[in-house]
This record gives sequence, structure tokens and C-alpha cells, in this order.
Amino acid sequence: MRYQHRAPSLAAALWVLLAILLPTDTQFVNPFSSLMNFLHEGSNQLDNEPPDQPNLLSEYDFIIVGAGTAGCVLANRLTEVPEWKVLLVEAGNNENFVMDIPIVANYLQFTAANWGYKTKPSKKYCAGFENQQCNWPRGKVVGGSSVLNYMIYTRGTQQDYDAWKQMGNDGWGWDDVFPYFKKIENYNIPNFDNEDYHGHEGHLNIEHAPFRTNKGKAWVKAAQEMGFKYGDHNGPDPSGVSFLQLSMKNGTRHSSSRAYLHPVNGRNNLHVSKGSMVTKLIMDDTNTKVIGVEIEKQNKNMKVLARNEVILSAGAINSPQLLMLSGIGPKSHLEQMRVNVVKDLPVGYNLMDHIAAGGVQFVVRQQNATLSTEYILGHLDLVFKWMKTHKGPLSVPGGCEALVFLDLKDKFNSTGWPDMELLFISGGLNADPFLRRNFGFDDQIYTDTYGPLGKSDVFMVFPMLMRPKSKGRVMLRNKNPKTHPTLIPNYFEYPEDLQKIVEGIKVAIEISRQPSMRKLGAKLYDVPIEDCLNYGPFGSDAYFACQAQMFTFTIYHQSGTCKMGRKDDPTAVVDSRLKVHGIDRLRVIDASVMPEIVSGHTNAPVYMIAEKGADMIKQDWGKK
Repeated sequence: MRYQHRAPSLAAALWVLLAILLPTDTQFVNPFSSLMNFLHEGSNQLDNEPPDQPNLLSEYDFIIVGAGTAGCVLANRLTEVPEWKVLLVEAGNNENFVMDIPIVANYLQFTAANWGYKTKPSKKYCAGFENQQCNWPRGKVVGGSSVLNYMIYTRGTQQDYDAWKQMGNDGWGWDDVFPYFKKIENYNIPNFDNEDYHGHEGHLNIEHAPFRTNKGKAWVKAAQEMGFKYGDHNGPDPSGVSFLQLSMKNGTRHSSSRAYLHPVNGRNNLHVSKGSMVTKLIMDDTNTKVIGVEIEKQNKNMKVLARNEVILSAGAINSPQLLMLSGIGPKSHLEQMRVNVVKDLPVGYNLMDHIAAGGVQFVVRQQNATLSTEYILGHLDLVFKWMKTHKGPLSVPGGCEALVFLDLKDKFNSTGWPDMELLFISGGLNADPFLRRNFGFDDQIYTDTYGPLGKSDVFMVFPMLMRPKSKGRVMLRNKNPKTHPTLIPNYFEYPEDLQKIVEGIKVAIEISRQPSMRKLGAKLYDVPIEDCLNYGPFGSDAYFACQAQMFTFTIYHQSGTCKMGRKDDPTAVVDSRLKVHGIDRLRVIDASVMPEIVSGHTNAPVYMIAEKGADMIKQDWGKK
């Protein structure tokens, strides 16, 4: 029996039960027809995903490790060369169509589609979470983290990429990468539809969510009242306020699998091996060239060879882990792990992420509609409406609606290089019983601090650090590829990172005091975190700094651990062609190659890196 006939069974049973229980003599959209529409769409989606290849060839031209955002792009582009045989290897399994309901983004972290990483405990960050650890969700599914994320599509700025070029990475300046951003896009936001800045023939659909809450609309208006310009953060003026641009198609998630793999289902030169973990790279006798990979699938071990190249697209955690397990990494660390050293390179260093202070919440007067779980379950017509039309509150990705990008030293300059983002979420920590578990709050600290929220109508703002100075490291824990690596984010090593987040909180509070927010009765939630009162009174800089260290929210943008740079750069792992220094026939193409994290969400840049990397591969092998 093929996977697609089994995958929707649990979800289908749930929706059928709802359909039976719902009254039919109401204003509801017809629940049965909505359900049938939903299941039909889901079945079509599963049929369109390339199937698992049970019998692998002994050799392929290219082996791509990881079917996340970059891996899906590469599989699509490399199989455009008909004589190339390509193997795409993914540790996870199919994207389930229930995952494409935007509002359920929070829940996906509790599924097998998440690797479920946790950081090393620390008192300097995530101190208010269980065991003083941060949860780091990463996609273990076809489509990777583009299946778990909140679909926010931001490119970063010209200054980001020009800085990459100035660091010695020829071909990575803004003028070089900009055409690839346009190549990605099928842009569907009429108000910003400037052909000089946006593409319309790409695989990835970009649109606004088809629903906005009153709170979200008031926030955007209040930011304008304060002085922020409303505009296109993927256009010529990256700073200012705007509703989110999303990797979304007709109100549903448009993942890398949907965008890049589904269109090539049926190409006979592409094999996809799911539920398959690459455990080691195979070297030639000279230990200078990669010739294949070792794979574990269904408890069986096999070796598959690569005629041309092996490409690591396993992400900022798994790519460095696999390199180090294969003997490519810091010599002293590998020797300590008793791994035979093949090449001494700074793999795993330069770990970067975007983080925010969690729990910055504002209470408003009770609104007619909210995105809380209780409200949606009490209005199941909204569920069936989404099934039928893909419109309504369920189309808002995890409650995220709008953002403000700003340079803290020049807040209202729309051309500024943002070092802060204020991400608006139209629900609070009380909106969903699972939200506290998403971030891993310590139960007692959560109850004492946020229990008093009760059923208040709330929104949150994440003040996010865009250009952190602090950098961490990924390290092996042992030689077992199934053992999660040690993750040391090193957040707030530089005090200015912490101070910038404090300044971001204060800007969010200023916006909440503008006339449009006052009309909703917006008020900063002021029940204090008891431990933080030891540093200063509620609302002081010292208090907010403590809050950021207690409730450190990752935005899932881990990057930089296989840094791109010149051969003479002692911190670099790959060159500007994304080839691993000193090792032939091996590239890394994913977020780990970023020399500096961009001042925006990282999914769009990973699409760009993969599109550009695919062209480089074709050029290097005489196919372009």
C-alpha cells in the first residue's frame, strides 16, 4: 500500500467525527462538502510528492543529503540535466497535508517531523525554561524546516550581501544574489508588484495571508502613527512596517517540497530515499576526495557512490555534524571524540541565530474574533470555511501577522540596515495550551508569571535581534550519528546584543501607546517575573534584560556553522563556490554557509543560496 493512502487516516477520522457532531441546520459552511474538499486536496498533494525509492542504484552522479529547503531546490535544478542521475536522501518522511494549515504551525513541533534539538543548559539564556535549555525545532521531513516554520519570506538587505562580498566571497554581493531572489518567486502581492524587484515565474508562491485581525491592523496603523513607513520589506526600502509576506499559496503553506519537488515528480533521473539517515561520508584512498555516502534505512546499512559530487544540504546542525563524523572538522575536537581526522577545518563554529525576548505581551479589550484555540474550537464553522475556501483565521501562520524592521540608531529611516525586528503575533501565551511547551517554559515560573492572564485577550511582540555579535558552536557528543550534537548558542556573550533587545522592547511599548492601539485598550501585561525583580523594578532596563535571559525565544534561524570564506581565512569551511576547503567533490549548500546571518528571516536566503549553488554546479560540470 502506498504511503499516501495511509498518511491522512488520523486527520480524516478527526474531521469525519467533527462533521458527524456538528449541527447541519446552522450558518456553517456545509461540513461534509468542506471535508471532502480538504481530503481530496490532501490526497492530490500526497500523490504529487515523489515516492520513496525502495531499491537504490549503487551509484549516482550527485547525492544530495537532506530534503529541506536547499535540498528540494537542488533536486529540481540538477535533474534539469537529463543525463544526470540524482539521489535525494531524507531522514524524515512525507509532508502531511494537515501540516499545511497555517494556524497549526505551533503544533508541528510535537510531531515526528521535528528533530527536537535542545541547547546545552545555561543561566545566561533560556534560564526560565525547563532545565535551562532552549528548544530548537528543525525539520525532519521532506521539505525540512519550510514545513515547520511560520512561512515568513524576507530576503535580507543589500548591505547584508555586500558585506559577504567584502569578506572575500566573490559572487555573493547584492548585485550577484538579487537575480536569484527574483528567480525563486511567483510574487502575488499587487500593492508591491514592482517587476524591478519581484519575480513572477518562480516556483515559490509569495502572498499575504487572506485574513487580518483587528489587533494586527491596529498594530500596523499604530506603527505608522509613531513614524514608521508602510512598505515592501523585500523592495528598495527594507525598513518600516508591513504585513507579512509569506511562502503561501491560496491560504495554505507552500513548502519547498510543494514548490520544488512536486513539479518534478515523474522525472526518471530523480530518486528520493525517505526515512534514510546518512551516517558518514565515504572518502577515497587518499582521504582528499568524497566518493559516496553510508546510509541507514529500515535498520539496514548500505553504501551509495557518487560519480560527481556529494552535496550536504542537511542544515546548520546536521551538515556540520556529518562533516565531523566523517573526520572533517577541528582536529583537537575530533581527536577527543576518537574520530579519525581527515581534514582540520573550523566546522561547527560561527553558529548564529535570531533571538527575541519572550513574554512581551499586551492585554486589550475582548475582541469579537481572536486566534485562540478556545475561540476556534468554539467556532468550528471557521475550520470548515478554511477547508472549503482556505480563508479566515486559520490562514494566519501561527498567529504571526506583521513586522517592523528598524535600525535602532535611526528608527524611521526606511532605507536603514535593520538590527531589530518587532514581530507581531495576534495571540498571547494563553492563546494555546501547547504554546508554553513550544518554548519549554518551566511550569512553576510560567504559572506564577502568566497564569494571571486567564482568558484575557492578548497579543505578543517578539523584539528580535537581527545582527547578533555573539556566536556559538555545534560539537559532537560522541561518534554515534544518532546522538544529537552539543549545541552551544552563546547568546548574549556580547552585552550589546542584550541591550539591543531591551531597546526593542521599549520601541514595542511605544507603538502600543499610539492612538490606534489605545482604541483597543492596549496595555503592557505587567505581572512581573519574580526573579527579575532582583535586578530592577518592572519596566527598567535591567528588568527587561533579565526577561530576555529568562525567556530567550529562538526564531529558528540557526546558520553559519560551515562558514563561506577564502582559503586563507582560518574561520572558513567552504569557498565561494561552496566547495569544502581541501576536499574534492564535496559541497555544502544550506544556511550553514552564511558567513554572517542576514537581517531578515533565513528561509528566503536559503532558497537563493540553493538556486545559485545549483547554477555553480552546472557551470563547474560544463552544463551551463
